Amino acid sequence: MPSKRVLLAWFDNEVVPASQQFERRVEWLRILPFIGMHLMCAGVIWVGVSSTALLVAAALYVLRLVAITGFYHRYFSHRTFRTSRAVQFVFAVLGTMAVQRGPLWWAAHHRHHHAHADEENDSHSPTQHGFWWSHFGWFMNRSNFRTRSELVQDLTRYPELRWLDRFDIVPPIALAAGLFFGGNALAQAYPQLATSGSQLLIWGFFISTVLLHHVTFTVNSLAHRFGRRRYATSDDSRNNWWIALLTFGEGWHNNHHHFPGSVRQGFYWWEIDLTYYLLRAMAACGLVWDLKSVPARIREARQIRAGTLPS
Repeated sequence: MPSKRVLLAWFDNEVVPASQQFERRVEWLRILPFIGMHLMCAGVIWVGVSSTALLVAAALYVLRLVAITGFYHRYFSHRTFRTSRAVQFVFAVLGTMAVQRGPLWWAAHHRHHHAHADEENDSHSPTQHGFWWSHFGWFMNRSNFRTRSELVQDLTRYPELRWLDRFDIVPPIALAAGLFFGGNALAQAYPQLATSGSQLLIWGFFISTVLLHHVTFTVNSLAHRFGRRRYATSDDSRNNWWIALLTFGEGWHNNHHHFPGSVRQGFYWWEIDLTYYLLRAMAACGLVWDLKSVPARIREARQIRAGTLPS
């Protein structure tokens, strides 16, 4: 891809050609912003830390993680519940603030993953392509830049989602600017907080985002290699309790590949699924509804060691 087009693609995803063949090649110019976010974390050496910065970083981590796990994954990718158009858009914006591309791009690639899980053309299979490629190399590849619109036709009918998917850089820039100018305002109004614009930018945006990236990426790179297989699925997905804790329930990955249509990925009461609990709370407030569960007959089917689980 010509350098000029690559640079334009930082700001407009439609610059990317519509069809490309899979190839194991990293487009380094395209992913310079991803590298830059990691380098910016070193800014903590100069800006220091405060309780305010830690609180903001933690809040943005949790909020954006739920936008990814609850909405990018369980809603946009699998349609495991319903919500209003307004709530759909709000969480789509929050998801783009996590700097994991737009909702259509994310959902389309995830649906492709389920259709070809751990096969040769599964873009982020650690079985096929190794740890580093499945962790982050796959989205640095030019063949995965475009949105597979043909796989998300149920979502492309919303013009606001198409715009957000095309210009997914806008919300992260807005968040970073808000943290910087908001931090400066706090420093002026409440100096006792011992924070600043640059401190909130480093902690609230760069450190929080990079941590969020690598935690969610483990579902691709580790949850197909390490853990327990309850179900005899055709892929290598596994249940991993510590990934589930870090990702608010996404680590119950073998459960998920057994029945992707369930809003709850921790099928049993002892399998902690914080995303599901939060969605239940939202349902109680009327923000989401029609949460789909796994039928008991499917939950008990195809277990590798059926009948050995406590009730």
